[in-house]
Amino acid sequence: METTDDLVRIANQHEMLIQAVVDYAIFMIDPEGRVVNWNTGAERIKGYGASEIIGQHFSRFYLQEDIEAGLPGIALATARLKGRYEAEGWRKRKDESLFWASVVVDAIYHHGNLVGFAKVTRDLTERHEAQQQLFQLQKMEAVGQLSGGLAHDFNNLLAAISVSLELMKKRIEQGRTMDLHRYIATAEGAASRAAALTQRLLAFSRRQTLVPKRTDPNQLIAGMADLLRGAVGQEIALKTVLAPDCGSTLCDSNQLESAILNLCINARDAMPHGGQITIETTHAMLDEHAAQVRDVQPGPFVVIRVGDTGVGMPPGVLERAFEPFFTTKPIGQGTGLGLAMIYGFTKQSGGHADLESQAGAGTEVLLYLPQLLAVADDAEVSPARPTEAMPMEHRHKTFLLVDDEPTVRLLVTEVLVELGYDVIQAADGPSGLKVLQSDTGIDLLITDVGLPGGMNGRQVADAARLSRPELPVLFITGYAETCAIRSDHLEPGMHVMAKPFTMGAISSRVLTIIAEAEGQRTLSAG
Repeated sequence: METTDDLVRIANQHEMLIQAVVDYAIFMIDPEGRVVNWNTGAERIKGYGASEIIGQHFSRFYLQEDIEAGLPGIALATARLKGRYEAEGWRKRKDESLFWASVVVDAIYHHGNLVGFAKVTRDLTERHEAQQQLFQLQKMEAVGQLSGGLAHDFNNLLAAISVSLELMKKRIEQGRTMDLHRYIATAEGAASRAAALTQRLLAFSRRQTLVPKRTDPNQLIAGMADLLRGAVGQEIALKTVLAPDCGSTLCDSNQLESAILNLCINARDAMPHGGQITIETTHAMLDEHAAQVRDVQPGPFVVIRVGDTGVGMPPGVLERAFEPFFTTKPIGQGTGLGLAMIYGFTKQSGGHADLESQAGAGTEVLLYLPQLLAVADDAEVSPARPTEAMPMEHRHKTFLLVDDEPTVRLLVTEVLVELGYDVIQAADGPSGLKVLQSDTGIDLLITDVGLPGGMNGRQVADAARLSRPELPVLFITGYAETCAIRSDHLEPGMHVMAKPFTMGAISSRVLTIIAEAEGQRTLSAG
């Protein structure tokens, strides 16, 4: 009671000032969280009169899910330990309506003892709604830019493919087959560029299929030295400063390599008269505030810094640098997806990308990736053997191919049949599962992830393994629309392959999976 009496005396001393404030809810709560006093602003914002609320626990203003998450207790504990707690979130009025609140809780000490807390709440609903509307408008503008840029680039690529096919058809009809390789090469090149464009878009939207593994940035950068020097040219000095205690991270090493290469090429283009690129690795410990600013989890991070001495960016360019299809390069010299792809890759990997630049003073890009504290599994798929070397015992195995796109089913089946495999096709999840639940021998399930019929590819695979626990599975996907196929969520014997893929790529991947399954069966039998 002594601490409560002290708190009441302190409240009474400031009563006139507290009651005069009508735009803020100001009240005090005892160490257990009970309301001790109540000002006019609190009554106006929250709807309760002083007689209704004094003596009640302040958590009654919180939403039920916030109470279950322990937010009221976190607020008092933080204020007790750090002296102050600040947050924003939805709160509840007496009439059950919601308002967006800015909350500050300060600990109050008297003669060195905690006697309670002073709590100040502001109603920022109008500002919050305005911010959300602005965010929605910005998002729609970005979608419009994305759609326009995507349509432009894909139309060019599709034109190259379609015209090449038309010319090939015409030459075949004329019996002029000697120069068909030119049109084939043109179509293949356009298809490859379209695939690369799609992967960059998926990276920006954080929906690409990543293959994370333990990656040492120092080793990766050192291994790229010759590639980077060749990419930036003789007029630019390339310097690396690799911290020995940098640590490792869990990420897709191919995507990280691509990100670093892209940053170095951007830096090269920003230094037309020469200069220096510095690639530096270090580590950083992000506390709660630093992590919140970057929208990541607090903890240790590997930091990769790529800096240049180039022309830098004015504020207007800097603000838009991560936008898709935004580029300052001349038409035809850049898609404007490089930085967007890097940003998406780092966010999808649990990290963040920062960009610092001033006109005439160079540019720095910092990639934050979570540091891997525990030793991760370094096992990788062994290199696939050439399809010509496929052992005879692998031929005449039966595969089930589940994909809702007829063209994909046709072409993948053609490839597999040419390799000597038998293929059963299904256009949706239930049809595929019907085959898997029959007595038909199936040596490999190849399935798209997004399927019609109420079952996605992962659900088909999980259902199949109830009766076929050792069935190998290859997910083929052009859009990683569910985290269920992330590599860290896959069960043994499950694999992921991103569309589009070449004939050689799927041939090698299938051969590797079958060989792996045969090896596992041999070990089990032994």
